[in-house]
Amino acid sequence: MTNQHRFGELYVDFLRARKRVFIDQKRWDLPQTDGMEFDQYDTPQSSAVVVHEFGRVLAGVRLLPTTAHCGCYTYMLKDAQRGLLPDIPQKVLYETAPVAPHVIEATRLFITPDVTAERRMIVQMQLMQAMASSASAQGAKFVIGIVPAIFQRWMTRLGFSAVPMGPKLNIDGDNTQAAIMNVSSAVSWDQMRQTQAA
Repeated sequence: MTNQHRFGELYVDFLRARKRVFIDQKRWDLPQTDGMEFDQYDTPQSSAVVVHEFGRVLAGVRLLPTTAHCGCYTYMLKDAQRGLLPDIPQKVLYETAPVAPHVIEATRLFITPDVTAERRMIVQMQLMQAMASSASAQGAKFVIGIVPAIFQRWMTRLGFSAVPMGPKLNIDGDNTQAAIMNVSSAVSWDQMRQTQAA
C-alpha cells in the first residue's frame, strides 16, 4: 500500500488479472467488484508481487506475514485450520500453522492465459524469484502456501527447494498440497540465466 502510487494502475490491474484467472477461468466463488477479485487478506499488511510487461500483467502472487492479524482473520492457512474458510479443509497442514516473522504466506499465485507456452517457464521463474526476493526483503526465510501437488518436480525445475507441509487435497478442482519453500538460499534470476547460458 505504501508504494502503490509509484506504479500507477498496476495494483488495480493485478486484482483484475486475478479476477480473470480465479473467477472467470477457474470459476472460484470469490468476492469481486468493478472487475477486480479481492478478499479479506488484501490489507495494508499484504503485498503484491507482479510480473508485467510495459504495464500488462503476466503473473502475480500475494504475500502476507504469518504474524498478520485483521479483525478475526490472520492468514489463509491458519484460518483454514481454525475452521474459518469452508472451502479449505482444516486438515490442510500436518502441524499447527506457524506464526513467525521469518515465515510469510504466498497465495493467489497465477500466470495469465495471455502468456504463451513458450514463455511460461521464463515467467514462472521471474515470478518465483521476485516472490523470493520480496519475502527476503521483508525478513522471511521461508514462504508457505498451497501449491500444485506436483510441486516438488515443478520447484526443482525452477531451481527452488520445498517440502510438503500437508496432505494432498483437491481444492476447487485443483490437486494441491501445502508446502514450505526456503527463500534464504534462492538463486537470483540473473544467476539462473547465466547458469543456463553457460
